[in-house]
Amino acid sequence: MADKVYYITTPIYYVNDAPHIGHFSTTVAADVLARFQRLRGRQVLFATGTDEHAPKVAEAARQRSLEPQAFVDEIVQAYLRTWEETHVSYDDFIRTSEPRHREVVSRVFQRLRDQGDIYKGVYEGWYCVPDETFWQESELIEGRCPNPECRRPVQKVQEENWFFRLSNYQDRLLEYYEAHPDVLQPDFRRNEVLSFIRGGLRDASITRSAYGWGIPVPDDPSKVIYVWFDALLNYITVAGYLSDEEKFRDVWPADLHLMAKDIFVRFHATMWPAILMALDLPLPRRIFAHGFWTIDGEKVSKSKGNAINPRKLAADIAERSGSRYDVVIDALRFFIFREVPFGLDGDFSTASFVQRFNADLANDLGNLVNRSITMLHRYFEGVVPTAEVDPAVVAAAEPMLQGLPEAIEGLRFGAALDLIWGFIGALNKYIDERAPWKLAKEGQQEALAQVMYSLIDGIRLAALAVSPFMPEAAKEIWRQLGIAAPLEVQRWETAMQPGLLPAATATASPEPIFRRIEEKSAPTKEKKMTETPAPAPAPSPAEAEKPTVTFDEFKRLDLRVSRIEAAERIPKADKLLKLTVNTGKDTRTVVAGIAQWYEPESLVGRKIILICNLAPAKIRGVESQGMLLAADGPGGSAVLLQPEQDVPVGSSVR
Repeated sequence: MADKVYYITTPIYYVNDAPHIGHFSTTVAADVLARFQRLRGRQVLFATGTDEHAPKVAEAARQRSLEPQAFVDEIVQAYLRTWEETHVSYDDFIRTSEPRHREVVSRVFQRLRDQGDIYKGVYEGWYCVPDETFWQESELIEGRCPNPECRRPVQKVQEENWFFRLSNYQDRLLEYYEAHPDVLQPDFRRNEVLSFIRGGLRDASITRSAYGWGIPVPDDPSKVIYVWFDALLNYITVAGYLSDEEKFRDVWPADLHLMAKDIFVRFHATMWPAILMALDLPLPRRIFAHGFWTIDGEKVSKSKGNAINPRKLAADIAERSGSRYDVVIDALRFFIFREVPFGLDGDFSTASFVQRFNADLANDLGNLVNRSITMLHRYFEGVVPTAEVDPAVVAAAEPMLQGLPEAIEGLRFGAALDLIWGFIGALNKYIDERAPWKLAKEGQQEALAQVMYSLIDGIRLAALAVSPFMPEAAKEIWRQLGIAAPLEVQRWETAMQPGLLPAATATASPEPIFRRIEEKSAPTKEKKMTETPAPAPAPSPAEAEKPTVTFDEFKRLDLRVSRIEAAERIPKADKLLKLTVNTGKDTRTVVAGIAQWYEPESLVGRKIILICNLAPAKIRGVESQGMLLAADGPGGSAVLLQPEQDVPVGSSVR
């Protein structure tokens, strides 16, 4: 159906604690897909939510002397705040305690019971409360829950229950998956499902004795419906099943269910499709399970106390680096897909995050935007010139334009980012090879116009391409580009073509978007990710008070207004620039540690304040004959001190 709504879901999350990096990675993955489909012009229904009916929820509420509904109403706010602050653009947030969902669950139960797919029997076995799962004794490991991510004690249960005839669907499930091999992904997890089903399916107990919380079994108030039977039905509740026939026809089947691997085999790939078969409903088009994030080799989980709170981590990094909070959130969204292939397990490392932030975002993307707009202001007063896009830039964009849709829709997010950063790298190389500052110096205005047009237009393409991953950072790039039509209204087929940037577009003043995280300011241990950011330390006495100097001692400094004639990077020294400086008396070389805040070409022609009689020092093999003056700016940046008025080179500073 060409006009079908693209329907994507996350699992609904337990409300027993605040969301962590595991919830974040699943939900952001769905958000990337949803945003990309909207960019392609499709109507999207992106659903997430909370699973609120469980014995452990009732127990947690009791421990706080709250009614279960009041407890979940409070806890759910953490999810709503987290998804708002992490730029998750969901269309529907479903709660299993909502009347619309309770109605669907009750009616589905009644229908399946009426047609014989649900029957009454006696369950005898073991139940794991934290895992919300029934187990047979033969499945236990040393008397504990066999789930390797749980391994906690189980409770002996013997009670009259209602059962779903799961065993009736074993052969149908196998036949369906063999005929539709692309439904279960990745392939190695599909094999786990087939092995599980071939091992024999037993009818599933889908009720428990009433414990004061949950959806009652129709006509049997002594029982409540088992949390997993209840929770799985959320996907059709959102789609309008039994409440909005037209919506359901447009939305169902789901295009993609996303979840972690621990709830894939038994529930999403076995029980859920069997329930849909019993209801004569189409199965989801794709069910994808991803791996776990670990810290020090252990799964990130609230029960182990090592859960990473993405909001706290972003606040910490923003405070330490000087970058905007929403930009750091986007950096986290970028990192989880850039660092580990989606679908596999990955280890979260602060050092790796800082490295990616500095290299990929601050250096590659951030510097590209800043230096390009800076040069446009220098050479064309910030206004995009009229020119044809350079064929070299068109060719560099082609792999990204051709490969990105398939990579994102195939959930190969790392490959998608590789394509984008390949183009970003090509634009940075284009600057170095075409050297706009040389073209300007030589008066080659036509060539300079083409280079600057091609750069700004290339950044436009990069901003669009990266927007599903980093929506707020992309908006900031778009703002600095000065393009009148908002980023949100752009569409892939019409906007993702080189050469569409309108001439005469007036860009904004360039501002750093991703400020480098200095090693000394970065969190050193993963446990800091779960803590409330500490206030900045007070200055030490040595920092607060420095020894006084006499006026005669101050007069010994030869401070002069000087002009930078040339600037270049020093190989293998990320922070250093080699400057050629005219002091009015001579021309000398000065090494300055300002490379992360100033592009070399942006410095040429600037007047600065130089200490001219500082003893020469050799730095990275280059003899430095002076020191320029700079102030400490936001986030530890360097801000050059410059004369307020135009004074001659060589003027003394006093």
